[in-house]
Amino acid sequence: MSLILAAAAEAAYAAETAQHMEWWGVISTIGTLVSMSAGLFFVMAGTIGVLRLPEFYTRLHAAGMTDTLGAELILFALILQADNVQMVLKLLLVGFFLFVTSPTATHAVAHAAYRAGLRPLLGEYRAPALEEDGS
Repeated sequence: MSLILAAAAEAAYAAETAQHMEWWGVISTIGTLVSMSAGLFFVMAGTIGVLRLPEFYTRLHAAGMTDTLGAELILFALILQADNVQMVLKLLLVGFFLFVTSPTATHAVAHAAYRAGLRPLLGEYRAPALEEDGS
């Protein structure tokens, strides 16, 4: 008799767990689609910004900001689809390094360009006025 009750309890628990897992599958799939779509949108916006913006610093800004956010959203979509904890931790580590290094690299490139003499355009797509030396 106790075996029958234990088997019935186990079957009820398995059915309840299967129902929760089914809902988690639907939620994670929807979250993955939303996050992946948003990430691809930001990466595409950054690409268009690099192609369409008028000068180096605005192009660098478009690439640095939107590609970082887009890559983080795509990594989040991958985390939602990961099978085990080890994969989730690896993806979180990649996301952390991307979050730290991408803005740092963008700043370093912009600083190097400024130190090399590349000045940003001011106003309506014109170069800044250089001060004329009387000599």
